[in-house]
Amino acid sequence: MELAILGLGRMGGNMAERLLRGGHRVVVWNRTKSKIDEHVALGMEGAYEFSALPKLLKQSPRVVWFMLPAGQTTDDAIDAVAPLLNQGDIIIDGANSRWSDDKRRAPKLKALGLQYMDAGVSGGVWGLTEGYSLMVGGDAETFAYCEPIFKTLAPPTGNYGLMGPHGAGHFVKMVHNGIEYGMMQAYGEGFEILKKSEYSPDLLKVAQVWQQGSVVRSWLLDLAVNAFAKHGNDLARIKGWVADSGEGRWTVEAAMAEDVPAPVITLSLIQRFVSRQDESFSAQVLAALRNEFGGHEVKSE
Repeated sequence: MELAILGLGRMGGNMAERLLRGGHRVVVWNRTKSKIDEHVALGMEGAYEFSALPKLLKQSPRVVWFMLPAGQTTDDAIDAVAPLLNQGDIIIDGANSRWSDDKRRAPKLKALGLQYMDAGVSGGVWGLTEGYSLMVGGDAETFAYCEPIFKTLAPPTGNYGLMGPHGAGHFVKMVHNGIEYGMMQAYGEGFEILKKSEYSPDLLKVAQVWQQGSVVRSWLLDLAVNAFAKHGNDLARIKGWVADSGEGRWTVEAAMAEDVPAPVITLSLIQRFVSRQDESFSAQVLAALRNEFGGHEVKSE
């Protein structure tokens, strides 16, 4: 098949390369033109302006896959490209978009005669070699047409699928990320307990022992092995400041909307906020209160 990938960041660029390796004809666009040049050198077609897309995409219906920052940036790009396409052409959003954006976009694009799909993409920087897990939302007919693309992007074991109508792909990916928050937090807490214990074992060795045969083995644990091997047991060069992409927040909001108790995911999200404080004022209040009611020691600057 052929398709356009718009956005050549860490995910989009690797996805374009994996598709090229899989035998697809790939047209690429990026705001930074040098990125386009890099991918043209690999054998892709370069669209240096959106207006070039119709002529470069010869297969009908055309497939245009957006891998841009979620939100307004993606909305603006879709609004710019949609009028250039023909009836029946397909737009796919593979960003970490909120599922409600998909439910808003799909009918708007349908009114223009265009098909829309949302694709939750997991795999990070390893996706080029290992493949991507793909959670897709949309109609079955459009999914079937695009399936050769999904099959190439996924691992050989075929880790892709249609999750439901518009928004379902990004909703499932959102929950996936919420689960990821909880798993990461558990690993972080466990390794800290080990590090501060009287035994203080070699954390790299611990992680390696757990990698095979253990019930806590996972890809995240494999990545922990990589991290300890690269940065040492103390992770001295890593500042304990943890960002969030927004999907953890959306997962907690969805849980609240459905009256689903999700304490692990919720607390994992809150811990990310804690990581961004050089000094916690709430902890200062707690220390002051303990001093006031019990005369407990406080540490001063």
